[in-house]
Amino acid sequence: MKLVVFDVDGTLVDSQHHIHGAMTRALEFAGLEPVSRPRILGTVGLSLPAAIAQIAPEADAPTQARILACYKAAYFQARMAQDAPLYAGAKACLETLAARDDLLLAVATGKSRRGLMALIEAHGLSGMFVSLQTADDHPSKPNPEMLLAALDEAGVATEQAVMVGDTTYDMEMARAAKVKGLGVAWGYHADAALLQAGAERVSRDFPALNNLIEEWMA
Repeated sequence: MKLVVFDVDGTLVDSQHHIHGAMTRALEFAGLEPVSRPRILGTVGLSLPAAIAQIAPEADAPTQARILACYKAAYFQARMAQDAPLYAGAKACLETLAARDDLLLAVATGKSRRGLMALIEAHGLSGMFVSLQTADDHPSKPNPEMLLAALDEAGVATEQAVMVGDTTYDMEMARAAKVKGLGVAWGYHADAALLQAGAERVSRDFPALNNLIEEWMA
């Protein structure tokens, strides 16, 4: 068996509007100046505390805690109003891969477990993944712990796995775990940054990603 581990935000789900809006409201609530959209989206993939530390490094610990609490509340409200959509072709790609009898799928994400489970239910992805690793249980990316936990739970060796993600954090995590990294071009970090961080290839769309995975499986 081989294993494909997917990041979520920016890779499977286009959550940029939810993330930017929620973080902007959280900063306002904490009395801080807003920051640019690229700066906020550049932290996607990190665990929430690590992202806030990058976005508001001058804030003290109590202020960062207020930002975190407000962000969670604002993101939950946004999600309840409208689920963040899957990228075009994401579900078809997952279904094609999940239909193989020699391949397993997993998730390694900076999202909370509650947020991940809500997303999986909303988009009809239940039962598709053999391992769900979240920021609730592990250090933030690029620490390789969550990826190694997915490998362990799936019973797959590092050379039989690939990590798919849209950020340098995903590629650095894969490199630290000695796992092949495949980048995607539709997320939050540039192609050149992904390649520099260790991505072997960067896919332009989901059909291209599917082809790369098929080549790797051969």
